[in-house]
Amino acid sequence: MIERQLLVDNKLGLHARATAKLVQALAPYRCNATLTAKGREVNAKSIMGVMLLAAGHGTPVVLRVDGEDESAAAQAVSALFERRFDEES
Repeated sequence: MIERQLLVDNKLGLHARATAKLVQALAPYRCNATLTAKGREVNAKSIMGVMLLAAGHGTPVVLRVDGEDESAAAQAVSALFERRFDEES
């Protein structure tokens, strides 16, 4: 299992478009993935689950991935957060 602390640093937070990008980034991977924020843990491969976090700008989140391709999945999600979901220049 890999656990990473991430920060929602894009202006709009985990809104619909950012959440869709996150779920699409995780789709090819077979591992299980969860996100935890504000005391709530959700399936990171579920658009509705991630939207329920209501994680706005500046919200710290914990990504947990567990499975055969966990390292690649964790890297893909970390890179997406670092790029601020490709929303800002």
